[in-house]
Order: sequence, then structure tokens, then C-alpha cells
Amino acid sequence: MIATTNKAASTRRSDGSGRSGIAKRVNRTGWAFMAPFAILFVLVFILPIIWAVYSSFFRQVSTGGGAYGGGELVNQFVGLENFRYAVTSPEFWSGVGRVILYTVIQVPIMIIAALALAMIIDSFVVKHVSGFRLGYFLPYAIPGAVASIIWVYLYNGQISPIVKGLAALGINVDFFASNMLLASMANITTWTFTGYNMLIFLAALQAIPHDLYEAARIDGANGWQVATKIKLPNVRSAALLAMLLSIVGSIQLFNEPTLMQTADPGISKSYTPMMMALNTSRGTMTPGGDGPASAIAIVMALIAGILAMIYALVERKVNEQ
Repeated sequence: MIATTNKAASTRRSDGSGRSGIAKRVNRTGWAFMAPFAILFVLVFILPIIWAVYSSFFRQVSTGGGAYGGGELVNQFVGLENFRYAVTSPEFWSGVGRVILYTVIQVPIMIIAALALAMIIDSFVVKHVSGFRLGYFLPYAIPGAVASIIWVYLYNGQISPIVKGLAALGINVDFFASNMLLASMANITTWTFTGYNMLIFLAALQAIPHDLYEAARIDGANGWQVATKIKLPNVRSAALLAMLLSIVGSIQLFNEPTLMQTADPGISKSYTPMMMALNTSRGTMTPGGDGPASAIAIVMALIAGILAMIYALVERKVNEQ
């Protein structure tokens, strides 16, 4: 009897140690699979952020050379001076103002257009849905720089078929006029990203339980009532997400003004904060160098972070309703 009990106890211990060994091997395997991603994440995401923060406390200054210049550029620790320059620069806040105006113009139009396209596809009015979905999404597959080049060509008054066609109708449009620049850039972004946001809305619409539609049909609801009472309330979270991504993307406005600058030299080097950061880094603006450029980028990142926090608070309140 005692021998049988000891044998059972040893069997349980061996089973426990075996399960523990299997669990350890599974954990090691999981870490091994995750290691390449973690290393890549640190190299391309964490380290650049650390370097940008470190660089923002330094500025290139000239040493030696006397009254006639020359000398050598060295990195000198300046504390928060680069951040003071960024937040007190009139050029920086002028760029921020342009970005805000651009966002106010572009984001609502794009969100409404994306929602309308998603509602049309989800309503089964359109046949060959896959073709329409691909056609709407295709502009997003085109790199942003290439899309901007295409539209710069279409905006050029000398060769643009759009400008010539409007002129034939007696409508003279200068897409590079100072009062049209932001609208021209907004059109490029809307053309590029409407299809992407449409997929966000379409995914939310297709996740709505079909029981709600059946109940609405039994109650005699028409298409308009189904759209306004069932579909729209259930895509509020998707709308908030699309708006957040669009606003953060607008803060990074860079491709459109940079490439339009090739056709319109009147666009300044500090037209947007991201352009200002790049030209500051290149040394074509004063003060130049990586330090002030990093400070500008960090300030814009903080603004984006604040917007993300506001989004989180709004989403929580929406979900509580």
C-alpha cells in the first residue's frame, strides 16, 4: 500500500515537472518568434525617438574663425532653448494655423464622402461591389509623393486638361493662387485617403448584427430610417477613429506643399511645421541643424498626443451612452 502511494506521488511529481518543462519551452518559443519584431521595433521606432529627444537639447554653433567667419561647427548643449525657439517662432505658428485651416476644410469633406461611399456599397444598390471597393481604394495604394506629382501636373495651367477644360467653359481657375493653395492640397489628400476611410466605415457597417435589420423590417422601417436609426449610430466609433487618423495625418502635412513648391516658389520653406522642420534640419533656415528641427518635431508630436488623449476621452463617453 505504501509502495503504491509513493509511486503515485512520484508520478504526479514527474507529470508536474513535465508540464512545467513544456510551459517553459512554449514561453521560450514565443519569445523567439517575437524577438525579430521587438528588435526591429526598437531599431526603427524607439531609438529614433530617443535620438530626437537627445538632439533637441543641442544646437550647432560656430567656434573659432574670428571676425571673418570660418571656424568649426560643434554641437553645444543649449537646454530648452530649441523648444523656446519653436514655440515662440511666428513662422511655426503661422504654419500651425495653415494646418488647422487645412484640417477644418479637408477632414469633414473626406469623412462625409467616405461614409457616403461605405453606405452605398453596404446598401446593395451597387452591383459588382468588389470592383467599386477596389476602385475607391486604389488611390491610397499610390504613394503620396506620386499622387502629389500627378495633381501638380493637373493643376499646371499650361498643360492641365482640367484648367483648359474649365477655361473653355469661361471659368478661369488658378490652383496655385494664394487663396486656393490649401483647397488644392485638400483635394489631393481627399482623393488619396477617402477610399482608406471608406474601408473603416464599411468594416463597421458589416459588423452590425443582421438581427437589427430584421427587426427594423418587421416594424416597417424604410431605407432612410434603417440608415439613420441603425447604421449611423453603430459607426460612431469608426467615425471617431477615422477622424483621429485624418487629423493626425493633417498635422504631418508635407508631401503636398513640398511638391507643389516646385511649381509655385511662393510657398515658403516654413509653410507647414513639417516643412519647417525639414528645412531647419538642412540648414536652409536659421537657426539650423538637427537640434531645432527635433524640437519642432517633438512639439508637433505632443500636439498629436494631446489629440489622441482627447479622442480616447470622447470615445469612452460615446461608448458609455
